[in-house]
Amino acid sequence: MEITGKIIAVLEAKSGISNRTGNPWMSQEYVIETHEQYPRRCCFRIFGEDKIKNMNIQIGEELTVSFDIDAHQYQDRWFNEISCWKVDRVQPGAPAAAAPAAPVAPQSPIPAPATPAATEEDDLPF
Repeated sequence: MEITGKIIAVLEAKSGISNRTGNPWMSQEYVIETHEQYPRRCCFRIFGEDKIKNMNIQIGEELTVSFDIDAHQYQDRWFNEISCWKVDRVQPGAPAAAAPAAPVAPQSPIPAPATPAATEEDDLPF
């Protein structure tokens, strides 16, 4: 899935040591806001110190974020996890992908017939 918008928050990076493998890990979350009529916000996560450094996401950037959604259960509640796997920077001046263009009505090649001019002999009340 993809979402295009502006980064409005860069949250603090989290790190630790895996209980299962003993290896260090790092993740960071970001908030993106779309440019639709009713803007939507989405918090997504990047996992891995190398990915965080390579993507180098900053507040105010216009991005298209590719992500996967998964859910997990904890104490009888379900939580969504939105994991980013690719980031594309939107070029300045490029049209926003999230805003669809307004449809244009097709024009007929045949002109509409002319209406006859009203005369004094008309007995119609209008």
